[in-house]
Amino acid sequence: MKYHPIDRNLFIKNRKNFMAQLKPKSLAVFNSNDIYTIGADSTMPFQQSRDLFYLSGVDQEESILLLFPDAVEEKNREVLFLKETNEHIAVWEGEKLTKERALETTGIKTVYWLQEFDKVFFELMTQAETIYFNTNEHYRQSVETETREDRFIKATKAKFPAHNWAKSNPILQRLRSVKDAIELDIMQQACTITEKGFKRVLGFVKPDVWEHEIEAEYMHEFLRNRSKGFAYTPIIASGNNANVLHYIENNQQCKAGDLILMDVGAEYANYSSDMSRTIPVSGKFTQRQKEVYNAVNRVKNDATKLLVPGTLWKEYHIEVGKLMTSELLGLGLLDKADVQNENPDWPAYKKYFMHGTSHHIGLDTHDYGILWEPMQANQVFTVEPGIYIPDEGFGIRLEDDVVIQEKGEPFNLMRNIPIEAEEIEDIMNS
Repeated sequence: MKYHPIDRNLFIKNRKNFMAQLKPKSLAVFNSNDIYTIGADSTMPFQQSRDLFYLSGVDQEESILLLFPDAVEEKNREVLFLKETNEHIAVWEGEKLTKERALETTGIKTVYWLQEFDKVFFELMTQAETIYFNTNEHYRQSVETETREDRFIKATKAKFPAHNWAKSNPILQRLRSVKDAIELDIMQQACTITEKGFKRVLGFVKPDVWEHEIEAEYMHEFLRNRSKGFAYTPIIASGNNANVLHYIENNQQCKAGDLILMDVGAEYANYSSDMSRTIPVSGKFTQRQKEVYNAVNRVKNDATKLLVPGTLWKEYHIEVGKLMTSELLGLGLLDKADVQNENPDWPAYKKYFMHGTSHHIGLDTHDYGILWEPMQANQVFTVEPGIYIPDEGFGIRLEDDVVIQEKGEPFNLMRNIPIEAEEIEDIMNS
């Protein structure tokens, strides 16, 4: 792995918190992700199951974690199964976790090779009454591929039909949404790498550069700072491309006078950052561009102040809608009649700001978190309002990642990334 080792106490604590919420005589199993085929002998780069990583720190394929707090023998309360490594594998595929290194990484003392899983699992299931399966119940999930976890669940239900079944996901949704101090340090590192990429780009952009050249500048800076690369597919959208919310082609030339909306973020140690900035290709905003830019920035700043413990996500977005409506009236994009006659299910402001303002962020860019439960301290949210005006040839989105505090305003993990219009112009023209 490119990233520095993570303090294993994070994973020890995560497992303890998870197991404390299991029913008596229950065990839970977590499988690593598959390696997915492209064609011939080509595969996509491996990405670890975020839940398995959260509970163990293991970042390699063909791994299984079993947690059984009521196991008869103490050694079986936390068990890790790994792909067996040897000299041949080391030569062809590189270093894999040994049992000794696994203990250092995870804090788990009982480590078996993967071929021993069926035997050990059967023995422990005879002691258990309930098995917790790890299903994906994120509100945005739309997975069509059968996963390693899916196959395990299907096989286990067939082999152990008399056991009770339960879900790990609701427990993990709550645990993962509230970040440990170690996690916040990692996320700060991801945001700091993103900052370095953005500052590099400010010195690079000029008329006639290509969107993909800007993408390459980010990737260069991310990789040289121990990131695997982008936390999600980057958006580098110049001119009217910015009005396509998920524009990812990044294949157009940036013209003088246009704006570039960049929605990018570095990953670090599997944790995400998520930044949006909008900059002028020529190094200077027009008066109209700056008016709209400053309106978006005001909404972002005021929306951030609403992210406090006890806030409900749905009510928060209603309040942000009011902030945006006020700014759109000031910009002349809406008039009072538009607001008075609006459809309550699709308010007038949605014509120019049609997406949500905030989502949880952490191990996933759209991270775990139960939206109908009140916000809590140490949850991390994006704040990303935007105004999109196809008729004027530009769209603006600004986004930071912030940590909810017990008291006071959220802490901005992107506080050092330039955002004020004048500051961006000064840097681009220095």
